[in-house]
Amino acid sequence: VQVVESGGGLVQDGGTLRLSCAASGSVVSIDSMGWYRRSPGKKRELVAAISSEGQTYYADSVKGRFTISNFRDNSKITLSLQMNNLRPEDAAMYYCAGSYSDVGFFSQNPGGDDYDQWGQGTQVTVSS
Repeated sequence: VQVVESGGGLVQDGGTLRLSCAASGSVVSIDSMGWYRRSPGKKRELVAAISSEGQTYYADSVKGRFTISNFRDNSKITLSLQMNNLRPEDAAMYYCAGSYSDVGFFSQNPGGDDYDQWGQGTQVTVSS
């Protein structure tokens, strides 16, 4: 499975971005997917996740501002993260991840240990 993120960039405080993640290859084996982020000097943290049944999870810091969604067919999965009302503290490298089971979703492991496939990341910068 190949995972590629896009959509990052520079935005002003209060602005909007939409991140996309394209997963291709043996995607039928991917159940849950998630977005993680990491800022310099901080640990990787879970931002949002979606299970194979469409259940969603959001970190408290992004609830009401971010929305995760996905579309899948037999050959690819497109995972999106709509980010509204961005704040300087949202600035980070954002990573898309896929798990071969819903353990990834239900464990909500902050470090992402239950996710199996990762992209290279896309940078989000928020200016104040």
